[in-house]
Amino acid sequence: MKPKQDTLIVTAGRDPDAHFGVVNTPVYRASTILFPTVEALKTRNQPYTYGRRGTPTLAALQEAIATLEGGAKTVLTPSGLAAVTTALIAFLKTGDHLLMTDSIYGPSRHFCDTILKRNGVEVDYYDPAIGAGIAAMMKPNTRVIFAESPGSITFEVQDIPALAGAAHEGGAKVIVDNTWASPLYFKPFEHGADVSIQAITKYLGGHSDVMMGSITATEEAAKTVLAAHGAIGMTVAPDDVFLALRGMRTLSVRLERHMRTGLTLARWLEGRPEVAQVIHPALPSHPGHALWRRDFTGASGLFSIVLKPCTDAALGAMLDNLDYYGMGWSWGGFESLIVPQDLTGIRTATTFACEGPLLRIHAGLEDPDDLIADLEAGFARLNAANG
Repeated sequence: MKPKQDTLIVTAGRDPDAHFGVVNTPVYRASTILFPTVEALKTRNQPYTYGRRGTPTLAALQEAIATLEGGAKTVLTPSGLAAVTTALIAFLKTGDHLLMTDSIYGPSRHFCDTILKRNGVEVDYYDPAIGAGIAAMMKPNTRVIFAESPGSITFEVQDIPALAGAAHEGGAKVIVDNTWASPLYFKPFEHGADVSIQAITKYLGGHSDVMMGSITATEEAAKTVLAAHGAIGMTVAPDDVFLALRGMRTLSVRLERHMRTGLTLARWLEGRPEVAQVIHPALPSHPGHALWRRDFTGASGLFSIVLKPCTDAALGAMLDNLDYYGMGWSWGGFESLIVPQDLTGIRTATTFACEGPLLRIHAGLEDPDDLIADLEAGFARLNAANG
């Protein structure tokens, strides 16, 4: 009988018998790995050949993520952004065409607009709500359609099966950044993706103490990913892998709490007079809610709100004195975060009109009542300062 998902989260990538009964895969710190014979050295016919190319520690996390994602092979990178850039480099060369969602993570856009364009890759941004209409944007040299669902900051839900249908009809690959939902709540390969990316920094690590990314691919696409990953020289630190493995084992219980708290906050915020819009895919008010219900099995704790117009001083009064929400980049850890976001210069194919300031919120593992009380006090300061 095939294990269910919560069981896989706990067991995938573990082999205590291979490590003298030790439950967690030990940390192997290795550069040089010895070969027993000249013949073995020539053929490299052994599981591990050089520290950069893998150790039992790295293999444990790679196997676990591939199992959860439903892909064939996984490789690790030093950050989520490195996973994005490595995957794009793997499939693109001078003269190729990339279709990139307009809602993409800002640093990923920067890579497209600088490194890729400088090396002769044509990049067009598309409306994340385009669905099957993306077929009209395909060119004979289109090699990749890149999706991020939901999108960064504004959380557009994309129709991945429709994008995959158009891509494969035109001979292109579909790469999906699946960090928001994690492998727990969305399965890209079941919806037609060729490659799935995770910022392990976020929910898989879960404790705001590790930087890492992963690229998981189908059997066919994995050959291209592995070749590029090896040629670039990507690797990750074994101690960080240990932290990521340890964090991943509690993914299910943590993410369920993030989801419940996030929805509690989102629903409460919908009733606040200071809030013009709550942007959360799991809310019926979200434009992509039907797609989210069709394709996702849950939600994470990350969403955005748009405030009604207020002064900069009033916004500062609200945010500068919060007790339980930190202001800092990243998300996915145990702590709640809130950061103002500016969309200036990071949308070219679409526009996103904001009535007032846009705030991205990550619901952590604190008690929801305390988080609500903290925001309520913040709104009181905002209103007082806004006059």
